[in-house]
Amino acid sequence: MNFHYHLLINRAAGSGNGQKVADKMLPIFDQYRATYSVYYSEYPGHDAELAEQLAKATLVPWTTENQETLTTFPLLVIVGGDGTLHQVLNTFYQLDLEFPVAYVPAGSGNDFARGIGLSRNTEQAVTNLLNTTEPQEINLLTYQEQVTDTKGILVNNLGIGLDAAIVHATNHSATKERLNKYNLGSLSYILSILRVFFTQKGFPILVDVGGKTINFEKAFLCTTTNHPYFGGGVAIAPTAEAFKPTIDFVVVERINLFKIIWIVILLLQKKQLKSKNFHHFTTSKLRIVSTTPQFGQADGEDIAPQSFDLQFGTKNQSFWCQTKK
Repeated sequence: MNFHYHLLINRAAGSGNGQKVADKMLPIFDQYRATYSVYYSEYPGHDAELAEQLAKATLVPWTTENQETLTTFPLLVIVGGDGTLHQVLNTFYQLDLEFPVAYVPAGSGNDFARGIGLSRNTEQAVTNLLNTTEPQEINLLTYQEQVTDTKGILVNNLGIGLDAAIVHATNHSATKERLNKYNLGSLSYILSILRVFFTQKGFPILVDVGGKTINFEKAFLCTTTNHPYFGGGVAIAPTAEAFKPTIDFVVVERINLFKIIWIVILLLQKKQLKSKNFHHFTTSKLRIVSTTPQFGQADGEDIAPQSFDLQFGTKNQSFWCQTKK
């Protein structure tokens, strides 16, 4: 089967890294004599608009019937950061439509690519894409928030508390943009940690993990994820796997400074599970209730301080990629 690649490119991703990635990848498509169309995202929210237009007019599901009848398959290639991927897949989710997609990472954190073993080298990622003939299934998370009656899909994670406050501080920091220009975007997360760490207070949450109810009186960090990484490469849940239909949930309690520093040291060594104040659960069903308003973040997108009543599930997404599975 032949393929026509529909390239949805967010040039602003990674503070302009999206344009650099596009400049590297388009000559490779030409070299392979691949047919393609280019759609540039021009403003916030434009990714979602382009995705909806393509979903309604161009894209088709990867079905046995389409494989047998189509001579050319229209494949969407998303070029941007985790936020771009999040917007596009959420657009499909809200429309209740499913299409296979390819992804070329061009953000500052690129945790999703890291989490599934997708090459973050543009030339290698594009070459792998053009040599792939069928998709593979990767587990994503779904969530439904009862307080605001919203739902969505996650490619990385949803956090309440410390990590969300860090994301908020990072997204509103001029330092991130400056560091991204030198491919040092991950350092902006570290700087935000230093700013937020001492102001984040513990808060109560109630958690239902697979039918078992657990209360945490002073949660400090509360993250639900489908792969190990958050914050630009921090392995918060080192045993999580994006190829299994499971939900990984991490809670760190607010404890004294020395114990927290010890957890950070263990975290950097991927040995945080040795701390009794670091709690990690793997489950197929999860509910989190937080009545004290906190910052939230979904795939690095800010959620204003609010109370939460979250229920999580899993969903397969077909990705056109070669990974280190």
